[in-house]
Parts: sequence; C-alpha cells; structure tokens
Amino acid sequence: MDFSSLTLHEALRLLEDGTTTSVALTQAVFSRIGAVEDRIKAYLAHNEELALQGAEQADALRAQGQGGPLCGIPLAVKDLLCTSDFPTTCGSRMLERFTPPYNATVVEKLHQAGVVITGKLAMDEFAMGSTNENCAFAVPENPWKAGYIAGGSSGGSAAAVAADECFGALGSDTGGSIRQPASLCGVVGMKPTYGRVSRYGLVAFASSLDQVGPLSKDVRDCALMMEAIAGYDPRDSTSINRPVPVYSQVLERGVRGLRIGVPTEYFGQGLDPEVETAVRRGIELLEQAGAEIVEVSLPHTQYCVAVYYLIAPAEASSNLARYDGVRYGFRAAGTDGLQEMYNRSRSQGFGDEVKRRILIGTYALSAGYYDAYYKKASQVRTLIKQDFETVFRQCDLIASPVTPTPAWPIGEKSDDPLSLYLSDILTLSANLAGIPGMSVPCGFTSAGLPVGMQLQAAHFNEEVLFQAGASLEQQLGIAAKKPVIGGV
Repeated sequence: MDFSSLTLHEALRLLEDGTTTSVALTQAVFSRIGAVEDRIKAYLAHNEELALQGAEQADALRAQGQGGPLCGIPLAVKDLLCTSDFPTTCGSRMLERFTPPYNATVVEKLHQAGVVITGKLAMDEFAMGSTNENCAFAVPENPWKAGYIAGGSSGGSAAAVAADECFGALGSDTGGSIRQPASLCGVVGMKPTYGRVSRYGLVAFASSLDQVGPLSKDVRDCALMMEAIAGYDPRDSTSINRPVPVYSQVLERGVRGLRIGVPTEYFGQGLDPEVETAVRRGIELLEQAGAEIVEVSLPHTQYCVAVYYLIAPAEASSNLARYDGVRYGFRAAGTDGLQEMYNRSRSQGFGDEVKRRILIGTYALSAGYYDAYYKKASQVRTLIKQDFETVFRQCDLIASPVTPTPAWPIGEKSDDPLSLYLSDILTLSANLAGIPGMSVPCGFTSAGLPVGMQLQAAHFNEEVLFQAGASLEQQLGIAAKKPVIGGV
C-alpha cells in the first residue's frame, strides 16, 4: 500500500488500529517527495531525519496510549509561520537565513496534537501574489498540469497536498491565498473567520485581513485540522474567545433545509464558461440534496479589488517597515551611512511585487492622500461587510466560483499585475468582511484542470460550510481522483 496517497483520516484510522506506524507514514511521504518534488517544487525546506525522530516519538506515545488527536500524522506548513526547527523565509531574500527563536501558536497546536512536521512550503514573497511566481526561491507547478501555476500565495501548500507530499498543510489567506490555490490544485481549503485561529507567529502581510487555515485532501481532513488549530490565544489581540465546535461531527448532517444564496455579481463577465458549468452543476447537486437555492445580491462586489488593493498594501507598508537591515534579515554590504543601508537593503532584499505594494501603501497613507484613499477604502469596506450581513439574514451560506478561470501557464500574466489582481475578485470580499470561506473541488475542465466551488457563511459559522462541503463532495465522488505526475 502507498501510504502517501491516503487521506489524513484514513491514515489516522490505520494508526489507531495498529495497521501502520507514524514512521512508516513519514517514510512514505518522504519517498513521495523524492519521486515528485523535482517537478512540483512545493517545499522550500524539508528534513527527513528530524521528521523521523518526531515519528518515533509519536509511535512511542501511541504505544503508551497517549498522544494528541493527530498523533503521528505528517503535515507541512507555509513558510510564513514561525518554526524554531526550520528557517522561516516568507519566500523572500530578506529573510533567507532567518530561523525564529519560537514557534507560531498554530505550530505549537500541531505539536500538541502529535503532528510530525515534514517541512516548510513555498509561497509568494510575504504572501503577496496569486501565482507563487513571486517566490524568491522556487515556483511550484500545478500537479495536474506541468508548467501551470499552482496558485498563490499558498501555492506550495496546495501543490504539496494535491501531489501527496504531505497529508495536509497549513496556509494563510489574506485575499484568497488558501481558497484560490486550493481551487486551482483540486484540494479543499478553508479561510476561517477572522479571529478563529491565532495569528501569533504568522509573519504579517495585512494584519486586519490575514488568517491561518488548512488545506487538505478532503472535507473531513479539513475539519480535523481545524479542530486542532482553532481556539483562543491570549498572545493574539485579535483572537476571539469562544468555543470551538467539533467540526467533524457535522459532516453527515447534509444540506436539507439549508438556504443557499447564489450572488448574481459572481456570475458575470469574465467568468470562464467551464468554471461556471462546473459550479452551476455543484449548486444543482446541493439543491437535489434538499437545499433551497435563492438568488442574492452583493452590490458592492465591484469595489472589492480597489478597496483591497488600498487597505492591504497600506497595512503591508507599515508591517514591512521593520525590515531595515538593522535587527534581522538581509543587510546590503558596503553601504556608506544609515540611509544608504536602508535603501539598498530594502531594494536588494525585496522583490518587485513587494516593492510595488509598499509604494502603493505608503502613498495611500501619506499626508494629503490618507482621506482620499485609505479612509475612503475603509468606509467602503464597511459597506461590503454590511452586504454580507444583509444576505445572511436571507440564507445560511453562499455558493459561487472561487476563481474566474482555471489555472494558466506560468509566465502568462507575469507582466500584467492588474490582470493578476482582478483574478482575486471573487475571494477578496471574505477577507474584507472577516467571514469564513471554503473551496471544495467541484469538477474539471476539458483540459483536466480542477475547478473549485466557494462556500461562504456568517462569522463563526464554519460548521455550515463543512455540512455543505461534505454533501457536495459525497455527491460528486471526485475527492479520490489523483493527478498523474511524471508517470508516478
């Protein structure tokens, strides 16, 4: 049996009944990494020796009847979550040699759950991008088609899960960075409600938008991972102190009686016909399963891209000011004076997209422009949030596409940042409103590229997303479909 192809919950069951060991699962994962990583390029760092030590400890705990709920399961994490055992580069030359002295809260929670961490996954530099082409070290490829993007910014996480290089992964979502690559790579991805999962130890991009979440092979795996990482953290001032449901207990409830809203604004000009067909088919299946489908409107959707690309760069401008070449990170050599050291360290340490967003954000926050740009964007953000509040008085959740198109060839849009920004139009609003969203595979294009359905719900109502996601997954029966990677 190829253990690496199992879902997380299948592997967990084998561990629990003694059929296999964590060491065997970990060895299988690293064997898979050895077989496909040259093509996928999902990892920025992995350590088999360290992982096997963790697996041996997990097996010893199981033998004593101890260990957490995910004891012995190999998972990987996006490279903007602080890890004391691995460098945390954020995909940037600026932090190329930086190893944090502590672990992020979600990494601590994984350790407490008994997880074996295999390594750190590729990402767009400081999470700024939609394709992972902005990573300074590697550009992951879509497991379903060589030479195509895996999405971003959590592209390495989505690609690693789809390619069976781990049993699940953590990513972060600031404007769609979990849901978009999950959709493009044919895996499940969840952006939790803002405040549901701790951001302590997450290297900040835009602090009012960032949220950590899981990418997984199916909906049950996503639920199990959410149970492990969610919860209040006093070290994160934005963390919300409220109980965490047992998400895996709602998966069999189905959708009968649920009202599902379909936003008219999400099915318009620019939507690929094959994406629309797959998503519409998914909505029909949910209706056949007993859900009531209602048409709804989110009238301020047209402003989401403009609002996001003022608020996110403004917050990034502030957050990235700490990389000054003094305390940690890259420092340019041979500089003459403090100002030159600042200028050259930032110019050489940051990539073009990061510098572009810092410039946009600094301009939006500058004297004389703050009211016209950042303040106005914040006011429209409130209107976007109110749109969702109105809709969720009419329905339990919203169903829509995740992205307007399937994955495209690497390099196709590299010289057109505006086109890349517009590709996020269907995911940005969830971050602006702080609501939870999930991407669930719902079909494939004629070229064999995955398509995901986006499910969104009211604040802290992740349970209904798991209900609907599990129902859709069960009816479609495509969760077990695997990409063929170089004949392996």
